[in-house]
Amino acid sequence: MDERTLTTRELNRALLARQLLLERARLPIPCVLERMGGLQAQYAPSMYVGLWTRLEGVERDHVTAALERRAAVQGTLMRATIHLVSRRDYWPFAAGIRESRRAWWLRVHTPRPDPRALQAAAARLRRKLAEGPLRRSELERIAGGSSVWTNGVGLWLDLVRVPPSGTWERRRADLYAAAEDWVGPDDATAVEGVELLVRRYLGAFGPAARAEIAEWAGLPPRALEPVVERMALRRFRSEGGTELLDLPRAPLPDPETPAPVRFLPVWDAMLLVHARRTGILPEEVRPRVFSTKTPHSTGTFLVDGTVAGAWRHDRGRIELTPYRRLDRPATRELREEAARLEAFHA
Repeated sequence: MDERTLTTRELNRALLARQLLLERARLPIPCVLERMGGLQAQYAPSMYVGLWTRLEGVERDHVTAALERRAAVQGTLMRATIHLVSRRDYWPFAAGIRESRRAWWLRVHTPRPDPRALQAAAARLRRKLAEGPLRRSELERIAGGSSVWTNGVGLWLDLVRVPPSGTWERRRADLYAAAEDWVGPDDATAVEGVELLVRRYLGAFGPAARAEIAEWAGLPPRALEPVVERMALRRFRSEGGTELLDLPRAPLPDPETPAPVRFLPVWDAMLLVHARRTGILPEEVRPRVFSTKTPHSTGTFLVDGTVAGAWRHDRGRIELTPYRRLDRPATRELREEAARLEAFHA
């Protein structure tokens, strides 16, 4: 066991390296998604910006083409949240979280829905989807219930969102297909899925505590235990003494590695509480990024590896709202990166 203690600064640089924010990658989009552990995609443009800030030379039509080729897939996965993942990762992720998602959904709804009724509705919907994708309103009509009921039916029939919906050009992700038709047959087991979730999380966000892996995946910690115990993992400690797990050869850059200015979209998973240990979102800034008015977060920019302000695109321009005073070199770099993001929007 490696009992080395990692500082917040070391964990910050590890996160930036693994999220491809120290240097943009030259990789296919599916490989980038696997390196990132998937990308939250509740708002379609956010996944385009999330890839732009990590991928060298990417253009908007490259992302749309990956969706159309089915190399990248949008589905409700970790934490019952829409994610963009590679085609290869879709079924293992779905299999790994399926039973926990069903149990959670049945537990939080009163009166408790009958699983047999949900299965019957899923079977009706599956027969209809064999004819081709359906809009959300059609799903609800065939499923025979409200929007909430349809969400429950989706736990017994894996659905994906398909283009042209959920793209930069048509942002509302309201066209659905059966995952077996769009992605291919479900060929993953729950155990395989949980192990891949652990590997993807540590590869994208590690080193990390077990509870943080579980929170990101939307799984109870006990579901991870047997998988984690048989994996060959490095073990470290945080400054507070918490055990941190990591993949054997995952990067741990020098804590003084320079971190360039980067723009993050809304919903970026690096800002969620599972990554708090990395110091990427200073706690005094968190209420400005997440609040009752902005539960989806705001667009943010990083200076020296931490959130230093907010951004938004308006009338062809990137408007910047710094949260602290920035020196001249950082301001110049920020404006140059903002100009590149304006061109990406244009």
